[in-house]
Amino acid sequence: MSTGNLSARAVGYTTAAGSTLLQPLSFDVVGGECLAIVGPNGAGKSTLLRLLAGRIAATQGTVTVDDRDIAALTPQDRARCIAVLAQSEPAGLALCVREYVALGRIPWRQQPAAVQARAVRHALSLCALEQAADRALDTLSGGERQRAGLARALAQEPSVLLLDEPTNHLDLRGRCDLLDLVRGLGITVVAVLHDLALVGRFADRVAMLERGRLVAIGAPAAALSPSLVRDVFRVDTFTAPHPRDGRPVLMFDSPPRNAAKAAA
Repeated sequence: MSTGNLSARAVGYTTAAGSTLLQPLSFDVVGGECLAIVGPNGAGKSTLLRLLAGRIAATQGTVTVDDRDIAALTPQDRARCIAVLAQSEPAGLALCVREYVALGRIPWRQQPAAVQARAVRHALSLCALEQAADRALDTLSGGERQRAGLARALAQEPSVLLLDEPTNHLDLRGRCDLLDLVRGLGITVVAVLHDLALVGRFADRVAMLERGRLVAIGAPAAALSPSLVRDVFRVDTFTAPHPRDGRPVLMFDSPPRNAAKAAA
């Protein structure tokens, strides 16, 4: 049975033209852990996620899930343990939501129809899409479409879920609800997140990338320290207690102009 232990060992990626998009890096994600990947635009976040998914082959190192090299797995076996929600799901599919979510069952197509239908219903329920199940996919809002993509991924019943900026197209409440949902699944989740203020709500650990390098990995408080965030993102970090429960809330702001000039 897959437990969702994900490992990267000296994994790097260089294009055929010789551009290094990701310098060799190593880390482990234990089963059930939530890891956030953060970094500025062009840092290599999506490249790393595609390597972890097996959608591109590493030019250096190996990625394993439960000690199995994903490069050696068949596409079906890989899809039985790893599901991916990309930044934008395919548009223009002439399907209703239920049919679209059922695409997640393709790796398990040998199972009985009753088992397939039950898995689809469960995924729709998790993503609060029961009422939209028979609507055409192209009638959904951006947020509903994102939730349909997540439901399709969950219908695969993966042990590892990879999310590339999953809060795109979602309003503030939708972002919180989605991150709370995936955190509560009990499976391994690796998510590229653009909004640093959401990281603490979701992540057990944070991996920070800059220019294709892994510059930090650790608990959110350490990986998002004011000095690291300023060095990598060129913004200041402030912490304030949440008025309801006192937990630290991160806030970010551009440095004063005179400070930015002095740093330059």
